[in-house]
Amino acid sequence: MTNRALATVAATLYLSLLTACDKPTAEAPPPLAVLVREVGQQSAVPLTIYTGEVRARHETDLSFRVGGKLVARNVEVGDAVRKGAALARLDPQDLRLSAEAARDQLSAAEAELSLARSELDRARQLVAQNFMSESVLDSRRTAVEGAEARVRQARAQSELTANQAGYTVLKAEHDAVVLAVLADRGEVVAAGQPVLRLARQDEREVLIHVPEGRVAGISVGMPAQVRPLADTERHYAAQVREMAAAADAATRTFAVRLSIEGADERLPLGASAVAGFIETDAKGTLLPLPAVVQQDGRTVVWSVGPDGVVQPAPVELLGIREDGALVGDGLQAGMQVVVAGTHRLTPGQRVRAVAEHAPVQLDVSR
Repeated sequence: MTNRALATVAATLYLSLLTACDKPTAEAPPPLAVLVREVGQQSAVPLTIYTGEVRARHETDLSFRVGGKLVARNVEVGDAVRKGAALARLDPQDLRLSAEAARDQLSAAEAELSLARSELDRARQLVAQNFMSESVLDSRRTAVEGAEARVRQARAQSELTANQAGYTVLKAEHDAVVLAVLADRGEVVAAGQPVLRLARQDEREVLIHVPEGRVAGISVGMPAQVRPLADTERHYAAQVREMAAAADAATRTFAVRLSIEGADERLPLGASAVAGFIETDAKGTLLPLPAVVQQDGRTVVWSVGPDGVVQPAPVELLGIREDGALVGDGLQAGMQVVVAGTHRLTPGQRVRAVAEHAPVQLDVSR
């Protein structure tokens, strides 16, 4: 081989080495991101759950104490009202006329009484002078007594009609919110006919319906937990306040009312809520269903260590519910448990733990 050929081969090898040095080395794949939940102290967990409705502890149907034509209604459904506020009004004209007639009758009865008393006094004088018999005097006394009775009756009727004239305005007896409007302007309502339904907001409860096969396990005073249907993180302590004595004829369920401790605006009236009854002997931790898996015939969860490496941890499965899996022994307080993406994990795999409720950031550079 000539010197020129050897030089060409050497130059080619040199350029190949330079090109190989310029190629970047393959980057290791980033750790898999997984959602984790930190295990807290095990506590009593509600095992039986029901869906119900948030109701006011005190609901009242308001009605007029007299009948008449409804001429004004000052509130709508959802309005908050203060104690003493005027809510609706009847046409007062007929009642005013009745009150005036009753006052006139009272005046006439008082005039009759005055006349009867004058005649009694004159009869006494005539009897003293032997110009009138005792029997006539007795009749004058009877006339006075009758007139006094008619005055009492007329006075009572006058007071009654005066009161009725004041009953034409329907007022709120407590601070409340309007739940329903049961009569509208222009309607003629009878005395006692519901016109508005109001609910006090100081106490709230949840109304649930329990099947007859489960009602035997519930008793007044039994502890429970309540949360809004749309909010899985907010929980309220509750207890059974009242149970229906008989089942509903149509649904064959028993109405159960749970009083709520510390209810606030996150439990608005009419909202759907989830109620769970607590069995104090059952201790456990509720995890999402994907967090608990079967591996080699064992029930395990995937635990993320401080070094970011996952390992399967055997646990005791207490039960499966609609809202998750109830886990007993095997979990420790502070353990980071993978709650999503467990199907992609292998023992010893390095991952990047993301808190379950941490905000998600999307990498738009790729």
